[in-house]
Amino acid sequence: MRRIVLLVCGITTFFVSMISEVKGQATITATATAEVIEALTTRETAQLNFGRFSPETQGGKVILTPDGVRSAQGTVVLAGGTHNAASFYITGQYEASFSITLPLGPQKLTNLLNDKTIQVDDWKSYPVQGIGVGILTGGEMTVLIGASLTVGNMNTNPVGIYAGTYSVTFAYN
Repeated sequence: MRRIVLLVCGITTFFVSMISEVKGQATITATATAEVIEALTTRETAQLNFGRFSPETQGGKVILTPDGVRSAQGTVVLAGGTHNAASFYITGQYEASFSITLPLGPQKLTNLLNDKTIQVDDWKSYPVQGIGVGILTGGEMTVLIGASLTVGNMNTNPVGIYAGTYSVTFAYN
């Protein structure tokens, strides 16, 4: 009888240890991958150009849309000459999405003769600014940018060429 009890205890211990081994852990070898893609690049293909205008007695705004349509507010009178939205040619990974970040606030253009300034603000882009708004169809895309130029009267903003810089950021998502 003692042998039977020992045999039953041994068999029970064997099965209990097998069950707890099976339920206690599991190990698997998994796979990890990564892909390095080409750098996102850009070049300016057209400068933001508000063109020629006269602020007259009160000043106002020159508005330039991303598709190049120019209009005036206030006493500003638009004149002939060239005007155009900024254009940027973006290249990178085929079919990748990217974000566009425009300047956060006003930027200044300075008169090259007398240091007087005018402000550029209300930045707009096509496609619109945001995360994942651009898709590099075929690995490329053109982004257009417009803005509003706020100008004072002739005394505040005398005749001359005004110039300045601004930053736009394009980034993969």
